[in-house]
Amino acid sequence: MAKEIKELTPRSENYSQWYNDLVIKADLAENSAVRGCMVIKPYGYAIWEKIQRQLDDMFKETGHVNAYFPLFIPKSFLSKEADHVEGFAKECAVVTHYRLKNDSNGKGVVVDPEAKLEEELIVRPTSETIIWSTYKGWIQSYRDLPILVNQWANVVRWEMRTRLFLRTAEFLWQEGHTAHATREEAVEETIKMLNVYADFVEQYMALPVIKGVKTPNERFAGAVDTYCIEALMQDGKALQAGTSHFLGQNFAKAFDVQFLDKDGKRDYVWSTSWGVSTRLMGALIMSHSDDNGLVLPPKLAPYQVVIVPIYKDEESLSAINEKVTEIINDLKAIGVSVKYDNTQNKKPGWKFAEYELKGIPVRLAMGARDLENKTIEVARRDTLTKETVSIDNIAVYVKNLLNEIQQNIYQKALDHRNVKTVSVDTYDEFKEKIEDGGFILAHWDGTPETEELIKEETKATIRCIPLNGNLTPGVDMVTGMPSKQRVIFARAY
Repeated sequence: MAKEIKELTPRSENYSQWYNDLVIKADLAENSAVRGCMVIKPYGYAIWEKIQRQLDDMFKETGHVNAYFPLFIPKSFLSKEADHVEGFAKECAVVTHYRLKNDSNGKGVVVDPEAKLEEELIVRPTSETIIWSTYKGWIQSYRDLPILVNQWANVVRWEMRTRLFLRTAEFLWQEGHTAHATREEAVEETIKMLNVYADFVEQYMALPVIKGVKTPNERFAGAVDTYCIEALMQDGKALQAGTSHFLGQNFAKAFDVQFLDKDGKRDYVWSTSWGVSTRLMGALIMSHSDDNGLVLPPKLAPYQVVIVPIYKDEESLSAINEKVTEIINDLKAIGVSVKYDNTQNKKPGWKFAEYELKGIPVRLAMGARDLENKTIEVARRDTLTKETVSIDNIAVYVKNLLNEIQQNIYQKALDHRNVKTVSVDTYDEFKEKIEDGGFILAHWDGTPETEELIKEETKATIRCIPLNGNLTPGVDMVTGMPSKQRVIFARAY
């Protein structure tokens, strides 16, 4: 095996370093010359494209259309919604000038002090303000509603401590922004998109999630309610995989977006916003991968199958090529993406190691003896097991195997979450269990003071109030005050 391409720090030794090693060695991304920003490399971007393509299809199936809005937002726009600006003020990158000039001392270029903007521009941290200033011109009556728009874009939130995919100053995402005539329609939209996210993450990323609502302390700046999906990583930390916000009439009032309803009365528009980002790449890596490299669910793998020939001479390779071409055509005919690596500059062992590292779900290997026996070696990435099977109906066999791998990866993640989810009734037990990682179900009295105390003392936050949680009342583990239901605590990314 080509050990040099697979030397990853073991997860048990240093999970954080394992993650960093894997992102780099699997050619997913790297740090850029701009501090806090990343370069998403072709293999990593190919996975993001599959995520993007599937989500885009799901959005369009629910009636949404894509548009694009400016990267720059006038500073005054952020001042219109007080909670919103307070939530993002410390993360904003600000454009103050519009021109450079040559330095008079011959030391490159400098900012031209004569080119100061009349109003500073904020580099998009999120688009509610610029979009609602635009919607004011689009909406006059109930006939103009609903507006169901999504935007694929990049955003900037200035981060000092960064980690590839999980937290970078600039990242890619989608953000939906919808406008409705009634509160009920907007709430229905908010929940609908939360369910779209949950379906995608579970069915395509093979990652179980818990749907819930955020506490007031944790909700999106400017929202009435923030709904979320929470996933558990292998190290026992939670990761927020997506959010959907019911914004009420907050942004409509901030930008005076009113409409004439069916009764001829004027009212402010009701709104939602919702988004997921390249943080999903981090979730995908951390939830399934192992000490040998990536483990990708077949539905999101850039290639679902790789075929490697094993040969001694050109004549042998030619005969294998002919048979493999038939197999490739059969696989493609039933919708399986496949790569045939018959390059001659790397040995089979090196290729095996590379594709194992990159997480390709199924590897097929064919040599001269296989050709003679009408067999082929099949290796599964999820279990690292191999078997030799007949090439008769190999395409159907592989298709079924991919479905099995997808389900197996999901079940493994679900089993892990179940094992790492516990209920506690006392604060002492909570402090003990939180050190083991995982989701902790505990009663909370509903006050921000208790929530903040627990966060300060244990670094655990309330990830969500589960939508389908047990509504059995109890008492807060810290204060002894009444609690309506258990909420989910965890340390998180």
